[in-house]
Amino acid sequence: MTGLAAAIFGLLVMFGALENEIGWSDFGPAAGAFPFYVGVVILLAALWMTWQGWRRPGGADEVWLMRSQCRRMLSFFLPIVAYIVLSLWLGLYVGSALYLGTVMWRQGGYGPLRSYAVGVGVALAFFVVFEIGFQMALLKGPLENWLGVY
Repeated sequence: MTGLAAAIFGLLVMFGALENEIGWSDFGPAAGAFPFYVGVVILLAALWMTWQGWRRPGGADEVWLMRSQCRRMLSFFLPIVAYIVLSLWLGLYVGSALYLGTVMWRQGGYGPLRSYAVGVGVALAFFVVFEIGFQMALLKGPLENWLGVY
């Protein structure tokens, strides 16, 4: 069942990417190329999962996620969800700095000053690369507006 759901998702990604060109344009890969190939990888992984499931009948009786594994998975998943919410509210750069700083501090065991300094440094590097280098505007929030960065 999981393989079927993943295969459907992969096909949806592939067909969604076909709304744009998936080949090469004068400027490099067209807009739909990367999403299309991501969909192909998802579809291939789904087919692999399905094949593995058929090879090992009775595998459904096995416990596949222990409580400790679930806790570890949630320790990764919940900060990502918080990052998405914060980025929508505060902007991508502030959200990235807060996410990286918090994860380095709480999960990586680094000190808070070092963790948040790295988070701010990475966010500034993203700003320089995307906003100045590529001239590509990313999601900004109230701090960037207050600083006049638009």
